[in-house]
Amino acid sequence: MLECCYDNVLRNKMMSSRFGQIMGSDVTLLNDYKREFFWKRFPQTVLGGLHFKLGYCAPPYIYSNQITLFLMPWIFGGIGTVLYQLHVLEDYYTAVLSGCLMLIASSIVQMMSKCARPMVNKSARLKAVTVERNQSILMDEDEFIFAGCADPETITFIIPGKMFIVNFVFHSILAGAVCGLGTWYLLPDRLTSLYDNIGGTVIVFVFGWITVCIGEYSLIIKTPTESATFQAQDKYEMIALTRPLYIFAFIAVDLTDRFAANIPDLTQTNQVLHVIFLFLPLLWAIGILPPLDAFLLWGMEQFLQFCLGGSPLSTYRRLFILFFTSLGASVATYFIPSVIGAVLFMTGMGFILSLDFSQVTSFLKSWKNRKPSKYTNFPTSLGWQLGWRESLIYLIILSVALAEAGLLHSFVASSTSQTIVSYILISLLIITWTLKEIQCVYIICGLLRNPLFPKKTRTVDVFKEKQRRLVKAGVVRRILLNVVSPFAMIAFLSVDISLDNLQTASLCIGFSRAYRCLWQNTEAALLQMVIISIVRLATKNTDLMWWDSLGTGLQLLLVSLIQDRLFQLISKMKFALTLLITSWTEKKQRRKSTATLITLNILLFPLVVVIIIISTALSAPLLPLFTLPIFLVGFPRPVRFWPGAVGRAACTCPESVYYQQMIPSLLASLQTAFAMGSLGIPSPGSHFLCRFQDRLIWVLVLERGYTYISLNIKGLELQETSCHAAEAHRVDEVFEMAFEHVEHTRCCYINPYIGNVLIPCTMVPVKIYSDARNILSGIIDSHENLKQFKEDFIKVFLWILMHFCYKRSQPSDNSKDSLGHVRADVELLPEIPEQEESSTIVARTLKDPPEVYDDWSDDDDSFDFSATEKKAGINRTGQQTGVINSSASIPGSIETQSLQSYPEENHSTEGFYKVFGYGLPAVDKGKENDHLHSRNIPMVRFSSSYSNMLDIPEEWRSEPVFHLRSYNLAKSFPEDWYLFILNQLDMIKSEGKFSKILEELSKDKALLDTYSSLVQHCYFVLFGTGSTAVSPNYIFRMYSRGIPWSVNQDWLTEKPELFHLAWKAFRYTVKLMVDKASFGPVEDYGELASYLEEYENDWYIGLVSESGWQEAVLEEKPYLFSLGHDAALGTYTGRVLTLQELLVQIGKLNADAVRGQWSNLSWELLYATNDDEERYSIQAHPTLLRNLTVQSADPPLGYPIYSSSPFHVPFF
Repeated sequence: MLECCYDNVLRNKMMSSRFGQIMGSDVTLLNDYKREFFWKRFPQTVLGGLHFKLGYCAPPYIYSNQITLFLMPWIFGGIGTVLYQLHVLEDYYTAVLSGCLMLIASSIVQMMSKCARPMVNKSARLKAVTVERNQSILMDEDEFIFAGCADPETITFIIPGKMFIVNFVFHSILAGAVCGLGTWYLLPDRLTSLYDNIGGTVIVFVFGWITVCIGEYSLIIKTPTESATFQAQDKYEMIALTRPLYIFAFIAVDLTDRFAANIPDLTQTNQVLHVIFLFLPLLWAIGILPPLDAFLLWGMEQFLQFCLGGSPLSTYRRLFILFFTSLGASVATYFIPSVIGAVLFMTGMGFILSLDFSQVTSFLKSWKNRKPSKYTNFPTSLGWQLGWRESLIYLIILSVALAEAGLLHSFVASSTSQTIVSYILISLLIITWTLKEIQCVYIICGLLRNPLFPKKTRTVDVFKEKQRRLVKAGVVRRILLNVVSPFAMIAFLSVDISLDNLQTASLCIGFSRAYRCLWQNTEAALLQMVIISIVRLATKNTDLMWWDSLGTGLQLLLVSLIQDRLFQLISKMKFALTLLITSWTEKKQRRKSTATLITLNILLFPLVVVIIIISTALSAPLLPLFTLPIFLVGFPRPVRFWPGAVGRAACTCPESVYYQQMIPSLLASLQTAFAMGSLGIPSPGSHFLCRFQDRLIWVLVLERGYTYISLNIKGLELQETSCHAAEAHRVDEVFEMAFEHVEHTRCCYINPYIGNVLIPCTMVPVKIYSDARNILSGIIDSHENLKQFKEDFIKVFLWILMHFCYKRSQPSDNSKDSLGHVRADVELLPEIPEQEESSTIVARTLKDPPEVYDDWSDDDDSFDFSATEKKAGINRTGQQTGVINSSASIPGSIETQSLQSYPEENHSTEGFYKVFGYGLPAVDKGKENDHLHSRNIPMVRFSSSYSNMLDIPEEWRSEPVFHLRSYNLAKSFPEDWYLFILNQLDMIKSEGKFSKILEELSKDKALLDTYSSLVQHCYFVLFGTGSTAVSPNYIFRMYSRGIPWSVNQDWLTEKPELFHLAWKAFRYTVKLMVDKASFGPVEDYGELASYLEEYENDWYIGLVSESGWQEAVLEEKPYLFSLGHDAALGTYTGRVLTLQELLVQIGKLNADAVRGQWSNLSWELLYATNDDEERYSIQAHPTLLRNLTVQSADPPLGYPIYSSSPFHVPFF
């Protein structure tokens, strides 16, 4: 049923860019195909699975068979009802008879489906092999060919059957129970005794049996697609149980009324429920009643929060564990005989259960595996991780709380003492509320600009300086709220005289909840106790028997429920008014039907209010159908809203790493903001939106406890589409008006965006990457810069090469890490293009030589290899261990080896074979490299012992194949730069004999020739022998894809470390060219060396698409540089990321607006399957932030590029 919902992730991203300008009446709510599909699906939902509208002609028996199966429970129930009315059977025997008949019938029906299914599968296979299907490709996807009334295809179409044997048995038994109890529930005598009206009895009997038949059909025959869909897939056929179990709930009340004593209230409730029972099909169809899993989770959260004093939790496992633990603690209180013992038990358990037990699991895991993660940079201050400091603080607080509760209840319990404490609580509420309000940029629910909040602050230092006074106020509030207020509330409860009657179950529940809530949610508990105190002080001389009889615990429970629902009602009313008004005021949202919808909302205003009140009472989302002002009640959900584990899925991409990097710093800043009160009261279900440059961070509060909250953080896409950009622009305007606007000279003014779902709160400093993009026109295409490029490359490459060789020879861990880093980077080398056949390459090299042949002349002897014998040296073994040498050669390219092992008289022949790669002796496959590398490599004898520490790897001394003796870079080799690098090496300074060592190394001609030759070879492979300047296109291709193909490519690519160093030097040279153009020419070698040291230590110079870029972001490299090319404009671009502490703006979202839009998104995609690329409900809405809200939903319905697991944020 959810065949298309998983395609929505990609479709949603594509559609946003297509219809950003298509708004209003031009956009359809449902296209023709989806509209037809919906009107086929909706009747099935209403009737419980009856498939009357097929979309094609079907034989009459298809409909008659469905009707017969639909009325089957009524027939069996009618038999029992007639026997009861004739006084043949008692009522309970009637129920048993009807139930047994239904059990037998349902078993037969399921067995028929099970037997027909293999026959249909076999027939389908035979048709697929032997018969060519004679039907149009445009035929409806669910069209069937029926051969007879009892044909297997007919049976499987009407009765799909169960997937599991367990469900086969269990659903049949359940169907029998529903039919039997339904018969008992709808007996005419029973209905007459309830209503004493024959007309009412007939109506309830007829429509009640229709409800039972709908429930039975969905259970046994065919389960319809429910409009209230929570899980994307029904793996275990749980949806079939939804309707029968709701029927059971109504029957259970009737059975209780039958067998219980005469309770008038229960009888009236039963009468009302019999009437509601008739409307169950309508409630199922419009999706008010939740599925079983959503109902269970929602019910547990509501009970835990309002009856047990807990909080919604971040994981379902913790919800189940803490629910039963808290319930057990409340029950245990009832059985404690001593009042003082019960008080101490409630005080201790309330504090312990309000702590974050997930830290215990994390602590045990970290103790078992102490190795830290490579990229973790989370705060380590007090409260972030459970340790001895936190344990000691908790133990001290628990001890003081127990001592206070015991002493006060034993010696000071009286009404007078509670009155005194009430005044203290009122004072604490006023002070803490005032200190909280002044922390935000807007006060009084976002209405007025706070005159004390810093203005015109663009830098972190200025903001911190101006916020210093507010920080001090926040510290005072934190102390009052986390330390003073809990103990004051313990005093208020402990001196209550109603504790003496604690043996009452209601009082045990009330006080257990109160002692828990004052730790779990201190601000809310303080407000509730102050409300009770004010009521008591105001009615001191008035007798309120019903109120006083409740006791303090139940009074607090009732006030907390009213407070929660009242805040929800205000939030939902604001959301409904905003949607209604903006549907006309926003021109792009105005449709042809807008005026009609507004008129209907005005005329049916009482009905709209009733719908809002019902959704508030159920704590359910207010569902705006297609995000139009057509309001329905969504089904109740958990606070987390989406099923599955938090952060389990995200549409990850290379840009996700920017959110991952900023999380530790953002959490530390959110800790301070929440503790100071800058973000209001962080109740579970609150949503916040953070903005910085092109980044949008969505924050959801999952859980709340004593001095901690649990957060889920999502990152939205960075590539802004038209809809995304329109809403992001409005977000920027809202924040700019609050934090940076300079037109308002008054210190306090009304928020111009008060109707927006986003209310700015504060700014926080976050360590984050700022993104700067520049066009490099005039730099990379400058003739002077390109002419200087080759010379700069030689210097940069020499610097990198000498430092690498020196670090390579050092035994310290740092040098090992450096070498390991280089070898790890070898994995990032660009792929060499697919090669052609050997013969093709050889022919091409002979016919059309590349630029490496530029200096060939007729006088040159291309096959005179005598020059290679002029080099002499010593063989040093065991020094270059672990050097990578596993690169496969390109077919047709040339292997470069020394020819000293060839006899002199055979140089002209074997050298020829060696160069062109044919005529070699046959060798085993995989041994080619061993054969070719068996030749001796030129050896070098150094005159200084210190030169061994700078020696290059032995295999790097070989020469490129077509390297010419006439071409020599010795004249252009920068010997003075070489000596300068020697002077800067740590080796020379650490030895203590500076002048002597430097003199020896400077005079070592062999070492100089080694580096000169290697630089010459690499230069020769990269640039050839031409003296012309490189082109911008060549620089970009070399920067992004590595060395272009040439006959000498193998000489470099089969030495991965050398290849990486040369490629790295090339990139450094590009960055140096940009810096010289931006900051001026390099004046001396010292400045050049400082540039290169900064590149090496503080920069990552590469491409955004490389994995090394993402690793550098996670490692928090201070700077990152990338070169790009805009093919459309024909320009080259540079991108620089700079890590610094910058201000991130944070605002609070209307939680009910978010839940309402998410609820519509779930209904549209999971039920209506409205994945149209031009659907109305995903378009930009600057006031509701509709497109951003859709993005922030969990996949597959939304598409955030980053979603975190729950984060623990302390308030210490």
